[in-house]
Amino acid sequence: MSLTISGLSKTYPNGVQALKNISLSIGNNMFGLLGPNGAGKSTLMRMIATLQEPDSGTITLDGLDVLTQKNEVRQTLGYLPQEFGVYPKMSALDMLSHLAVMKGITNAGERKAVVDALLNQTNLWDFRKKALSTYSGGMKQRFGIAQALLGKPRLIIVDEPTAGLDPAERNRFLNLLSSIGRDVTVILSTHIVEDVRELCPRMAIIAGGKLLLEGSPSESLHALEGKIWSKVVATDDELKEMESSANVISSHLVAGLHEVRVFADSSPGEGFRVVESGLEDVYFLNLSQDAQRSIAIN
Repeated sequence: MSLTISGLSKTYPNGVQALKNISLSIGNNMFGLLGPNGAGKSTLMRMIATLQEPDSGTITLDGLDVLTQKNEVRQTLGYLPQEFGVYPKMSALDMLSHLAVMKGITNAGERKAVVDALLNQTNLWDFRKKALSTYSGGMKQRFGIAQALLGKPRLIIVDEPTAGLDPAERNRFLNLLSSIGRDVTVILSTHIVEDVRELCPRMAIIAGGKLLLEGSPSESLHALEGKIWSKVVATDDELKEMESSANVISSHLVAGLHEVRVFADSSPGEGFRVVESGLEDVYFLNLSQDAQRSIAIN
């Protein structure tokens, strides 16, 4: 499976540039697309899923032109959008059977076998006759994956699948995605760094419609070894002073105090200690550098 995105750009009628010359290559793996809300991730996912047109650029999937051969692409594609609608009064069994017919699985025996297997795979078999309106958020997302797997797709797109899930449901869902990702290519679009860190051997970071980084999490982490420094400060004034004098990439509260993380080749000052880098540092550093470039340009 090879997905190639070249020079993709999109500007909406209100002037918002959702994508700015995005180029990516995605192979046979779990691929993480990481970025803040409003980064352009959903726009890109809808274009790959044949639901939206770019202003310019191309997308090819194993030789298929995604922008012109939409019917052929849809036969190889499974999609779980950020907002997934269902008929709330239908059971999971009936709804999945209905969707299977729409996917072209018209033989009753074959359809029953496929639907039963997917309900078991997504751990929904015991709840198959319950109305979808009674499902928890995690169960609805697992049902979304079940419908995305209809027709044995070779590429599955999931857009912000764990947002709003409690820790237990998130863990179940990530385990499900991991098992699926062994057999097909999965694009995981999310703003949650931990999802990418736990699942994806390849990733990209986008923000403001621009590609900031593409590579493997391990390579990105290796590049930051010995360059992330941490210090705890007690007051907001100390934090502001540090932000004006050092390359602060993130800060968060620990027991009511600010833990500040700084990117620097050597110690940025008294009280700092070098710490192990994490994927969040890669993420925030790229966002910080992009913001600095934007300020310099303007």
